[in-house]
Amino acid sequence: MKNNYFIIHGSFSNPFSNWIPWLRKEIENRGVENVYTPDLPSGVGYQNFDNWNELIKVYVKAGLINENTIIFAHSIAPAFVAKFLINNQVKVKRLIFVCGFNNYLGINEEYDNVNKTMYLDNLEDVKNYCDDIICYYSKNDPYVKYEVEKSFADTIATKQVIIDDGGHLNAESGYTEFPDLLKYI
Repeated sequence: MKNNYFIIHGSFSNPFSNWIPWLRKEIENRGVENVYTPDLPSGVGYQNFDNWNELIKVYVKAGLINENTIIFAHSIAPAFVAKFLINNQVKVKRLIFVCGFNNYLGINEEYDNVNKTMYLDNLEDVKNYCDDIICYYSKNDPYVKYEVEKSFADTIATKQVIIDDGGHLNAESGYTEFPDLLKYI
């Protein structure tokens, strides 16, 4: 079976931001038809684990998230994806997490409020649902401390890629394209 791909955005974001549109196009240009970039509820009062969970479960029920699925996720989305896979007992082929973190408060009140429902106490259990987990993060992320992202990666990653001066690896840090991610298609 062919691989299918999901690219999941972070807090206060959408599938048309950062490197997501570029990555989607790059994957589609390789002849892959099944690339999904869900537009998940964003913002205070809309973004929470339950809302995101219900929307992504639709893809599972349709057979689109399975052992041939590769998921790219940015910022809070890695914690969401890990919690989703564990709670719904769904196995996938590969996870590529960019600037992932868990149980971190201190960005600001709005981010803390929308992110806190995504956190989980059993992060390491995601390894039961995926054998190949790559974590990208940087040494100078302005939103999430390096030590927090490193701890997240140390807990679950089979491979870590640390970028010295990458910021939050988003458009604000110059990441409207992210060619290194193409290794994992």
